[in-house]
Amino acid sequence: MTIPSSLGFGLGLRPIYYPDILDRRPAVDWFEIISENYMIPGGRPLATLERIRTNYPVVMHGVAMSLASTDDLDFDYLRELKALAARIEPAWISDHLAWTGVGGSNLHDLLPIPFTLEALRHVSERIARVQDFLGRRLIVENVSTYVSVDGSEMAEQDFLAELAERADCLLLLDVNNVFVSGFNHGFEPRTFIDALPVNRVAQLHLAGHSDYGTHKIDTHDQPVCEDVWELYAHARRRFGNVSTMVERDDNFPPFEELLKEVERMRQIAADVDAERAPA
Repeated sequence: MTIPSSLGFGLGLRPIYYPDILDRRPAVDWFEIISENYMIPGGRPLATLERIRTNYPVVMHGVAMSLASTDDLDFDYLRELKALAARIEPAWISDHLAWTGVGGSNLHDLLPIPFTLEALRHVSERIARVQDFLGRRLIVENVSTYVSVDGSEMAEQDFLAELAERADCLLLLDVNNVFVSGFNHGFEPRTFIDALPVNRVAQLHLAGHSDYGTHKIDTHDQPVCEDVWELYAHARRRFGNVSTMVERDDNFPPFEELLKEVERMRQIAADVDAERAPA
């Protein structure tokens, strides 16, 4: 399995930072968009995206594919997604191992699934159909979870590894999600990371979260914490030179603060690469 070449170190593209990006051409290697924000025929967001796309590689990251739902796949949605991809030519398209609605109702959340053989067959088949329709391999992200689903027959990391093989898809490892879920459910995040196949992980996410003492929530409204930076270094040692980016979706800091996180990604990667280099 060949994964896409690394794009380097990126950021999530958010409208509040459009002026910083357009006026300053910052030293960011690439940007990740929320696909649904640009699935419209025109308007300022799409026009701005096209301007940014002339200077930076872009990837598309969706939140509404509902890969694990029992509802039929939404081919109207997939046609709009495919049209956007044809327009901006992303390096890849990703979405989540989750469901967002059932019975025609959208709950606007990334909801957990049972890790069973039945779910594995169901999601694998749906991913294969999506990939056939889009004409490209999909990248699937692990989500953060706050409750355990009864009836699971395997660990999440084993489910993901088997899913990637069965569906012939790639994986987006969200390091913060592993940390949050590990705290909430009492498992070791490094064990999760070490169980994922090296030849399937094509991207890493970093983000901040909110700590409520008894539990953590993946809010994307805080800086990346020290524990997640350490876990990123561990992931970098395992997966090597994989495209990595920081997500920030609320409580937006000055753009300079995000650029510092980009530089920290670079430095950690350089340190790990130096460790791995022959003496």
